[in-house]
Amino acid sequence: MSNPTMTSPESAVLGEMLGAEQFFQLGMLYSTGRSMPADMVSAHKWFNIAAMRGSKDAARLRHEIAAEMSGSEIAAAQRAARAWVTQH
Repeated sequence: MSNPTMTSPESAVLGEMLGAEQFFQLGMLYSTGRSMPADMVSAHKWFNIAAMRGSKDAARLRHEIAAEMSGSEIAAAQRAARAWVTQH
């Protein structure tokens, strides 16, 4: 998948399959800092998209990390999720 708005780890996880599990895995990558620096805004974004696709675990983890984020960080994550869904 050649998409200039996705990083290499994102492309590697998503591949051609765009299911809840792939979005959940991206949320895990960003929330734990595995393979890249931790980024809670990006983690929230991907957990949000996974939750929209039916992942209950993603919804739970999105809620957990949101408790540690500022209002502006949550808003940025929500905007990023909406933009990604709109473009794809």
